[in-house]
This record gives sequence, structure tokens and C-alpha cells, in this order.
Amino acid sequence: MAHITRGLATALLEFAEEAEPEPFSAGLGTTPAGEFEVALDCPPETPVFTHFYHPDAGGSVSAVFGMDFSTPAGRTHGRFVSHPQGELKVELTDDLHATMFVAVPPWGFDELAVFGRRGDRQPLDLIEAEPPMETL
Repeated sequence: MAHITRGLATALLEFAEEAEPEPFSAGLGTTPAGEFEVALDCPPETPVFTHFYHPDAGGSVSAVFGMDFSTPAGRTHGRFVSHPQGELKVELTDDLHATMFVAVPPWGFDELAVFGRRGDRQPLDLIEAEPPMETL
């Protein structure tokens, strides 16, 4: 089962809708369930998807060097991709991760699904909690 905050899922669906008819893709980061201020209905070490790395951040540096410097190495535990004209499944053209969130129009929670690395659909748990504040 994959856990994602409702706030993050909402934001990703909004970005996908704004990007239409182009696809939208972003790396996703997690926070352990035990770090939330409220108790979640899962073990404390359970990763909860709480934030994303916007694909346009660091675009000019990436264009010069041909590498993505905007996403910290090893910090993305999943990926969100939208398929504006596709199906609710992992496509061969997707930038694959161990956990893949896929969305299709009309961009609601019913059109959001999560898949494993092999494309097998997994249960999705929308967490009704705000992630802890991060400091720099």
C-alpha cells in the first residue's frame, strides 16, 4: 500500500490539469509516518509521500549540463506522471520508479492510481494530515 497526503495528491492533480494537453511528471519524496504531529494509522517507519520536486526547478542548469541538479540524489522514492490522452496505467515511456502515481483526466482522486515497479496496481491510502514543517 502507498500512502500520500491529500494535500500532495491535490497539488499534483492541479499541476497535471494545468499542463494538459502536455504530460506532467515530478519526483516525489517521503516523510516517515512517525514524524507527523498526529498519529497515523500505520507503523512509524512507514513512508508517506508528502512533497514533490518541481521539474522546472534548475532547468537552466540542467539544460547546460544535461543532468537534473534540482532533485537531491536519492531523495525521490516515487514519481507522479500524468497521461492526458493515455490510460490509467504505467506506460513504457514513463520515467520509472519503484512507486508510480499515475493520473488521467478529469483529474480527480478517482482518476489517480499507484503502481509498483512492474506496473501492478497497489492500494492507495490518502492521508488526512499535514506533514511536519521542514527547516533549511
